[in-house]
Amino acid sequence: LTFLAADSDQHCDITHFCVTHLLDSWADRSPLHDAAFQGRLLSLKTLIAQGFNVNLLTTDRVSALHEACLGGHVACAKVLLENGAQVNAATIDGVTPLFNACCSGSAACVSMLLECGAKARLGSHLPSPMHEAVKRGHRECMETLLAHEVDIDQEDPQHGTPLYMACTYQRTECVKKLLELGANVNVGKGLDTPLHAAARKSSVEIVVLLTDYGADPKCRNADLKCALDLATPHSKVEQALLLREGPASLAQLCRLCIRRHLGRSCLGTVPKLHLPEPLENFLLHRSV
Repeated sequence: LTFLAADSDQHCDITHFCVTHLLDSWADRSPLHDAAFQGRLLSLKTLIAQGFNVNLLTTDRVSALHEACLGGHVACAKVLLENGAQVNAATIDGVTPLFNACCSGSAACVSMLLECGAKARLGSHLPSPMHEAVKRGHRECMETLLAHEVDIDQEDPQHGTPLYMACTYQRTECVKKLLELGANVNVGKGLDTPLHAAARKSSVEIVVLLTDYGADPKCRNADLKCALDLATPHSKVEQALLLREGPASLAQLCRLCIRRHLGRSCLGTVPKLHLPEPLENFLLHRSV
């Protein structure tokens, strides 16, 4: 449970259901749950052969598949699924095996669950596997979900869009990939944009990334503040935002216009245009 308790400063977050409910329901866990949680494949197979129900639930509706995915034990999860485990089973908190796989950072579990019919989200009011993957910086899990047509701009009422969450938790690699794949750079949480979140966290690299992809530094949130208003005075973030206060360069305006016209097909379309390599790299934000 150590890694589950790592976000102690986020004590109200849904991800902490794991610690609370696993401890509360420990008494009614079956040997099947224990084997799945510990990744003991041989024991798991033996218990199933002895007639243990793979869909047996604790009082909090935690299944053995939940346990296997929480531990990132892909072989155990596969055996459970092959023996009829419910891929979209939800706990009393609405947490699914897919959510747990994103929590553990197991892209292999995520991929297998999706191939077996796992839904990326059972309802807008329930925990989002996509947001959990981004929050923890599990980029491979995030990319796997996006490859299965999960909405890249899916806005969670509590956490905003995946890009907003990536900026809030300073997950730079996730920010890069989301922008590369066409995430809307100005959509965050209500009127708060990803740039607002990055400015609050003093993430100068993320601020530069967002503005390079067309983030509007003049956007104001519900408190009528722009990103510059939220930056720490005399910080590198403030300097970066001040440098971007004036009009964008013609080259930047052209890049934004072309990318906006191509939309999310940009990654696949630009290489087919047979442009000079420096120009292709510029349009795709590739470092030379």
